[in-house]
Amino acid sequence: MKHSILFLYFCLLSLAALAQSKDFPPRPNPPRLVNDMANMLTNEERAYLEQKLVAYNDTTSTQVAVVTISSIGDYEIAQYADQLGELWGIGGKKNDNGILLLVAENERQVTLRTGYGMEHIITDAKAKEITEYTIKPNFKEGEYFKGLNEAVDIIITRASGAYQADPSASYEGEGGGSSLIFIIAIVILAVFILSRMGGGGGRGGGRGRGYSRTFGGPVFIPGGFGSFSSGGGMFGGGGGGGGFGGFGGGSFGGGGASSSW
Repeated sequence: MKHSILFLYFCLLSLAALAQSKDFPPRPNPPRLVNDMANMLTNEERAYLEQKLVAYNDTTSTQVAVVTISSIGDYEIAQYADQLGELWGIGGKKNDNGILLLVAENERQVTLRTGYGMEHIITDAKAKEITEYTIKPNFKEGEYFKGLNEAVDIIITRASGAYQADPSASYEGEGGGSSLIFIIAIVILAVFILSRMGGGGGRGGGRGRGYSRTFGGPVFIPGGFGSFSSGGGMFGGGGGGGGFGGFGGGSFGGGGASSSW
């Protein structure tokens, strides 16, 4: 009975993680730092920001991602952004030096979130200053690019010199989705252990009882990972890639600030 409850718990945990993942767009493929899924910027504006942020990443290893999305649903914008930053793995895994600027168009909210390694550089007070006094006034006038571009310039100036790029680092394929994969792996392991332990006696008692059974039957892993194809579906496209190698597996701890316009 105890093993059955444990198995059920892991299954529910896995299904909850899968359901939650559908609320978030996948890591962009090809990788890019500017993901305008709400189409709030022109192609030229996206390209300009992307070029600036890629150059900054190449020289400092600090990854600043700009994301616009139509709606965050029932989430608080700070919670949504922290989870998105974690899922995508924005920033380097070693330094956690990622920053995410997330705009929710329908909710008219913007948030600036910092990875663990950036919290002492872009403090909560500084983040609030950026969202409230740089982004908000521009957004109220419909100047979305101007607000984001000026915010990016402040971030770059503030964070310059904090980290240096590692020429040997390769970020492609790391980062986002690691938590979900870990949960699924735990579920598979639980199924394997329970199938080995369960079932009737067989020969040999004591410690060996039940371990003579082989692992039988397929393991079903729920689908749904392909529902966010690039360029379509709920979250749309967001522009093409251009020189960015990919996110590095950074983590977010809740630092930052938000504003409404």
